[in-house]
Amino acid sequence: MRQRPLYSTSRSRSAAAPITPGASSGSNTSAPAADGAAVEQSHRNSKVPPSKASWLRNPPPVVTWLLLVAVLVLAAAAWRTGQPARKLTQADINAAVLKTLETTRLPSVASRAAQAIGPSVVMVSGFAPEKGQAEEQQNGVGSGVVITDTGVILTNLHVVQGSPTIRITFSDGTESTASVVNVQPQDDLAVLQAHRIPDDLKPATLRSTADLLPGDEVVAVGFPFGIGPSVSAGVVSGLKRSFRSPEGKQQMTNLIQFDAAANPGNSGGPLVTADGEVVGIVTAILNPTSARTFIGIGFAVPIENAASAAGMPPF
Repeated sequence: MRQRPLYSTSRSRSAAAPITPGASSGSNTSAPAADGAAVEQSHRNSKVPPSKASWLRNPPPVVTWLLLVAVLVLAAAAWRTGQPARKLTQADINAAVLKTLETTRLPSVASRAAQAIGPSVVMVSGFAPEKGQAEEQQNGVGSGVVITDTGVILTNLHVVQGSPTIRITFSDGTESTASVVNVQPQDDLAVLQAHRIPDDLKPATLRSTADLLPGDEVVAVGFPFGIGPSVSAGVVSGLKRSFRSPEGKQQMTNLIQFDAAANPGNSGGPLVTADGEVVGIVTAILNPTSARTFIGIGFAVPIENAASAAGMPPF
């Protein structure tokens, strides 16, 4: 069964309750002052430092899973001894979670993001005939991201421009030729259709940039210099940036600036959130020298622009 593009249902920060000036983050300004004293007393009773207690009240998904395992272990121990299980207290739960965190190595943000987007990242290679050569020669390599399980792929126009033959390598090693079905030159975007796709092709999840903020963690996955898939991590450095190509032929606007390492070959690959959801297509790096290597400033086209190039504006 064919799928349309997957769009994230993650809630925007704008949907969160506003914070009253002078109130601490996460506090309920309508609650009486006595509630704060009760929380502090609860912290002292449970012997959990306040900084950790706040984190325990809003654990990430991995910790929630570990907590469930800890509760099941305690229940199994009670069953083996034949004694009725006593009622678990908050202190028991806190202790179980902290013990699990001390003895279990959790995956990093970049690792989780890379695992989520990995099956949707492809290598895009362009080939063209060369004078005096019997076979076409590779004249460019870049990256791309699958947005539907029918094999629709987003990449940069400059990756495939001037290449009569385009070849795609999927994450499972499947290779296919591809055709350009649409271009959006002002955003340096090209939409490809693969001619052969894996049976279990997984499209990426696309996420609006409406709640993206400077400082948010992002991960770039692609094939720098044809090596990959390679993963680099950083943060959003700025929004609504402008960039002019080194040749001065094109001015691009409304770009996401980021500092995750990107080099030639990363072009066309996805820029994703910590959840592995695509917020942009890596398109350029700023380098005032002739080295064409990364010096800390990269740019990505927002996913809203990229999806519209495929005729599917998502947000």
